[in-house]
Amino acid sequence: MECKICGEENCKKHSFLIGKKVLNEFSGSSPPEIFVGKWNYPDVYAGILSPQEYGNTAIMSSVEEWHSKKLQIPEILKLRNQLIYSRTQNNIKHLQGKFHESFREVAMTSKPISAEFKLKKPISSNSEKESRVPLISHAAHLERVRLQENSSIKPKVDYLVNDDVKSAIAIQELYKSGIDNSSIIKILSAGLLGMRKNRKLVPTRWSITAVDDTLSKEKLKKIKLFPEIQTFELFTAEYVGNHYEFLLLPDKWSFEVIEISLNKMGSWHDYESFFPRKQYANSVTGAYYANRLALTEYLEKIHRQCQCIVFRQVSPEYSSPLGVGILRQTSREAFSMQGKKFSTLKEALDDVQSRLKIPISNWTDKSIIIKNYGKQQKLSSFF
Repeated sequence: MECKICGEENCKKHSFLIGKKVLNEFSGSSPPEIFVGKWNYPDVYAGILSPQEYGNTAIMSSVEEWHSKKLQIPEILKLRNQLIYSRTQNNIKHLQGKFHESFREVAMTSKPISAEFKLKKPISSNSEKESRVPLISHAAHLERVRLQENSSIKPKVDYLVNDDVKSAIAIQELYKSGIDNSSIIKILSAGLLGMRKNRKLVPTRWSITAVDDTLSKEKLKKIKLFPEIQTFELFTAEYVGNHYEFLLLPDKWSFEVIEISLNKMGSWHDYESFFPRKQYANSVTGAYYANRLALTEYLEKIHRQCQCIVFRQVSPEYSSPLGVGILRQTSREAFSMQGKKFSTLKEALDDVQSRLKIPISNWTDKSIIIKNYGKQQKLSSFF
């Protein structure tokens, strides 16, 4: 009989999830991964994810590795379905005891870490339905956890966790030292950054946005002082049904994301002018900040500023949300390749249309940047 979870014939590994056997305890190597939910805030669920196997399980949680290996949705779901989310309910400011110690260690470690888990109740279907994080299929109430080995914590992480510095500064320092976004998000979510008196658990979905937003806003302080690009530039990337076109226009900074799903023909749109956003991007949500981070990384590198319209086309291939992380990596991929240059906006839009499955007017009719482009005279035109 084929296992509905991993596809293997006569699978024993997942029999506890689909048969009558009750799992009371298990052990394995956490990728490492933690998750903090938002339900019933401020008394939230927080826990550790781990499979029932030892070794290098990092790929089960690494969006960076999924993207670099170009794993497809069935492969990613197969990996995610091996993870058990062992959790307890805690107040965001009062996470204490041995669980807290293990939870912190897993959040800080840079390599898979072995642990033993004792459960209060059997595995259940997880109630967390969150498109901004990768799939979490199996949740269990945790009685206790014991780490079986010492954690591998990078010196910069250890230093900032033990320092009394604002979280925005700590996030920037971790990023500059080469710590990837996924790791910074875990550390922030575990309540390990910021002034000690203000530290608390942060729901993972909020941590994702906070990290991307903090990093891109800091970059924009410099970018807005750079000269403008001189031509229209276009960058493209696609992964698991998410097609991106980043169109850069010569002008002062502004940023716009327009998403259209071909599944239900839904659309989402957010925009910001030269002046900083004051409200959360409620339509596009977390992807907005992931796209903006990738763009600001590129502009910081070339020492230029511009306007940017992000066209995202979501095809039926994207059948299961895999989280904001894959959208960040896909956006970064676009800017890792040589872009195309055009002398007119029309030429650039015609090129974008050649890769879209529906008329580009579905995007351009919604665009604030296109509506206003070229209508405001620049100061330089008077001299």
